[in-house]
Amino acid sequence: MAEEISTPDTETLSFEDALRALETIVRRLESGDVPLDESISLYAKGEELRKRCTERLQAAEARIAKLTVDANGAVTGAQSFGAD
Repeated sequence: MAEEISTPDTETLSFEDALRALETIVRRLESGDVPLDESISLYAKGEELRKRCTERLQAAEARIAKLTVDANGAVTGAQSFGAD
């Protein structure tokens, strides 16, 4: 029987878990052994996971960009993800 892609709600996945699940989907699709209907479902799940990974990377990038550095180059503080 085919390996089942079982992931919790995409919104609750960490970046690493979402990326791992996405890599599994890509491997299955690239194998060429997946029936068409299942391929379509896998593609849709892969797109959800790709979006989640992109969101997490953008949030991390925004947080890094908000780090403040003093005159000596030392980090003096950081704002949370939600802060503007």
